[in-house]
Amino acid sequence: MNDAGVPVSTLQPAPGAGSGPDVDSARDPLPDPVREPVAEPVPGSAPAVTAEAPAAPQADTAPAAPRADAAPAPAAAPWAAVGKPAPHESARLHVLGQADYTDDIAEVRGTLHAALGLSARAHARILAIDLSRVRASRGVTAVYTASDIPGTNDCGPIIHDDPILADGLVQYVGQPVFIVVADSHDNARRAARLAEVDYEELPAILTPQAARAAQSYVLPPMRLQRGDAQAAFERAPHRVKGELYVGGQEQFYLEGQIAYAIPQENQGMLVQCSTQHPSEMQHVVAHALGLHSHHVTVECRRMGGGFGGKESQSALWSAAAAVAASLLRRPVKLRADRDDDMLVTGKRHCFHYEYEVGHDDDGRIVAARVDMVSRAGYSADLSGPVATRAVCHFDNAYYLSDVDIRAACGKTNTQSNTAFRGFGGPQGAIAMEYVLDEIARNLGRDALDVRKLNFYGRKGEGRDVTPYGQVIVDNVIHELVDELEAGSDYRACRAAIEAYNRASPVLKKGLALTPVKFGIAFNVTHLNQAGALVHVYVDGSILVNHGGTEMGQGVNTKIMQVVAHELGVDLARVRVTATRTDKVANTSATAASTGADLNGKAAQDAAYQIRQRLAAFAARQYGGDPDGVRFAADTVSVAGHEIPFGDLVAKAYLARVQLWSDGFYATPGLSWDPKTMTGNPFSYFAYGAAVAEVVVDTLTGEWKLTRADALYDAGRSLNPALDIGQVEGAFIQGMGWLTTEELRWNGAGKLTTHAPSTYKIPGVSDCPEDFRVRLFDNANVEDSIHRSKAVGEPPLLLPFSVFFAIRDAISSVGGHRVDPPLQAPATCEAILDAVAAVQAAGAPVRAA
Repeated sequence: MNDAGVPVSTLQPAPGAGSGPDVDSARDPLPDPVREPVAEPVPGSAPAVTAEAPAAPQADTAPAAPRADAAPAPAAAPWAAVGKPAPHESARLHVLGQADYTDDIAEVRGTLHAALGLSARAHARILAIDLSRVRASRGVTAVYTASDIPGTNDCGPIIHDDPILADGLVQYVGQPVFIVVADSHDNARRAARLAEVDYEELPAILTPQAARAAQSYVLPPMRLQRGDAQAAFERAPHRVKGELYVGGQEQFYLEGQIAYAIPQENQGMLVQCSTQHPSEMQHVVAHALGLHSHHVTVECRRMGGGFGGKESQSALWSAAAAVAASLLRRPVKLRADRDDDMLVTGKRHCFHYEYEVGHDDDGRIVAARVDMVSRAGYSADLSGPVATRAVCHFDNAYYLSDVDIRAACGKTNTQSNTAFRGFGGPQGAIAMEYVLDEIARNLGRDALDVRKLNFYGRKGEGRDVTPYGQVIVDNVIHELVDELEAGSDYRACRAAIEAYNRASPVLKKGLALTPVKFGIAFNVTHLNQAGALVHVYVDGSILVNHGGTEMGQGVNTKIMQVVAHELGVDLARVRVTATRTDKVANTSATAASTGADLNGKAAQDAAYQIRQRLAAFAARQYGGDPDGVRFAADTVSVAGHEIPFGDLVAKAYLARVQLWSDGFYATPGLSWDPKTMTGNPFSYFAYGAAVAEVVVDTLTGEWKLTRADALYDAGRSLNPALDIGQVEGAFIQGMGWLTTEELRWNGAGKLTTHAPSTYKIPGVSDCPEDFRVRLFDNANVEDSIHRSKAVGEPPLLLPFSVFFAIRDAISSVGGHRVDPPLQAPATCEAILDAVAAVQAAGAPVRAA
């Protein structure tokens, strides 16, 4: 029995199996490690995918060409710096409170503090604004409005429709109107509340449904079609049709938005900020100051969380701090308090769907139509790419022969929504899962059986082309789901739950197993590139700088492991420094789950060049062939000699061998035509599945996740400990999105859930007591870094299982004959509403 008095599930863990041999390509100069036994459960028994991928389609990016000075790659001995569960490089600093975040940086003498004055109206013209009381407030040094910005008043990442400060027109409650600079954070914040503004109110649109009705969009709607959906509908024996609403989500990073701008000589500006995209911040700040990019340096050592909220929307804070610092020629720090942060910044897009799906007697989908509209907010921001990814993930793990997918980005007078872990993928995939759940209930079948019937085909079976035309060459969803189904004892658990529900009139249990197929790459092809610098010092220590940013996910740790592996040294020799735009230029955001993929490959390229030079030098010094030189265990082996790595480096320095190098990587094989919405937008797919068991109190709407089993395909994991942690965190975060985290605006357009007192993220008590996360034994068929796969965003879709387990429990109230109209988030109130609807429906619902 658990704490709620509910019998614990009979689910059993899946048997483990050792990982198979590595299948790295010849390009990887070192083979993957001989894996040692570790404390974590080892992935399951599915065979590694060894089938060769078909020739890559023509793309507008290509792999980095070999350097002209590159020596033949030495065949190094196996070395186990990658593939091992190493601790996070800053773990000790985190625990001791010694990890410096932007607000911990020692302030330069004369530092001032800024705050933003915010709009109190959702949509209005500013007729007059009186800032005299603001200027007269204690400690205030200056107040600036849009007219004071030296350069361009814009911080939009793609379209220039996002002003740093509103200029005559406000478009949401919380939009910044002015900057106040004072001698302290508190004085600046108090002064910002003293402005007197005269507004002329205008009609406001607040919901995606209202935006669709008004044809109010920030971008033209998009459409993807394949086959003849209308003809397929006419042939379909059954149809389901309905609507779904899935809410948004606040990123709720522990460290809020912050920027510290310090003027430098000759018009220079150093901005230290919490951002996932230093290069974008550099561009925005340079434009706002009317300068070139080379005047601006942006630095980020680490973030206290990002989750997409610091990809584009850190630009407002960086630009505002830099403008004030430039005008005053003094350092200015702008740190957002939690309520200001939540009022100003965008969130995950909520979506409203109208869907219709045709299927046969077994539940196989033969036609699908969906019309999605998101709450984009008042400006475009990243809503276009989010919608594109939603369209490309509507299929999730299922083959859809004839489809008509429409998506629109509704312009609303709310915060401009932005990136959030999954970036539209979860919003696209959940609609299909909702439909399959409904089909199964209508047919009286287990939802897992209907899901498996609709999976993309196994190799050689066909049914392997996505609606946007990409051929799937790495499909392991069948093997992965079979392993999870067997290991979790899904069928026995289903029978036990049915028996329990027959005997329990109030508490109802539910069960669901849901799959994940998630594409890895940026939607925009040119963003799939990265650079890195690797320096080997005379004492044999190694310093790495790359374009990725550390937000707690461990990208620095993985890249340290890659470099240590490449040079055959202990991990302790390697250190990663803060991301800076004056070290690696023109970087992409650390987003789209590509941080380790792109920057790891770039760092590997740089380290590989250094190793080539050292091997050639060692062969000259000690004899033998460079190809025979081995780097492993901090030792270089050549022609019968064993030289400590540090000693060889010192000798190479005296011989004037270059001991540093830059590396570059561009993901090959990518293409996308936004007009036809076809191409190969993804380098590969990551797969996963999860089983969730819940118990629901039908009198109160309260519920509890009693057990969760997750199996995730991380390829040949670079660091199993970090990857398992990422899966666990993504699962709980996604569960929060679908169950407890509810964003609410009042009738005047003000976000009322702008603090932890009203916005409920999951806590420790919401985690299941029985939580089993394992990595699937697989190897990426693509030449990713050591055949690993991304683990940032895809696991966020695993807690679909929680939402549908809750829906399953509610469905049992009506004997599984009525589809519960449960919307997301499935709060206690939403659960009670769905329970009442099922109880009131009475008559069974059957397929048309």
